[in-house]
Amino acid sequence: MAEKKMSSGRRNQLKSLLLLIGESMLEKEAREAEKEKMTFIQETCPVLSIPGCMQEMLELCRKIHKQLDLVDEERYDMELKVTKSNKEINDLKLKVQDLNGKFKKPALKKVKMSADAMLAALLGSKHKVSMDLRANLKQVKKEVKDEELKTGDWRKNIEDKAGMDGRKKMFETDA
Repeated sequence: MAEKKMSSGRRNQLKSLLLLIGESMLEKEAREAEKEKMTFIQETCPVLSIPGCMQEMLELCRKIHKQLDLVDEERYDMELKVTKSNKEINDLKLKVQDLNGKFKKPALKKVKMSADAMLAALLGSKHKVSMDLRANLKQVKKEVKDEELKTGDWRKNIEDKAGMDGRKKMFETDA
């Protein structure tokens, strides 16, 4: 059978009833906690009777100090237990996450990156490595042949051998 939907007025009425019941339960729990607290205080802390003489007052102070020391030791032990259990809880949470293994690996994208940028990313800013091969090449200067230095320009050598000096003389005599 199909269930009928509840009207909004009925739903609001039920909500308010639940809230009233919950509020009364909380008040009852608070009263019970207060009663437990008062009974504990009455059991552990006797009525304080202030003695008249100085000797009794010193004994009362020593007794109170011993009780304070015991309470501090208990509090310290409790704090250690709580911190230890919190650490264990965190470790177990991490183990559960590791065992679930539901870590989704992201899809990798192709990235255009130069070799210099890739080396810089891998090695960090500590190492400046350049993949420019031409920059790493040794510079070689052209060696000037000794013969060229001695002979000079080849055209001058040819003109000298052909008797250029004689031609110059001919042109000078004609003019």
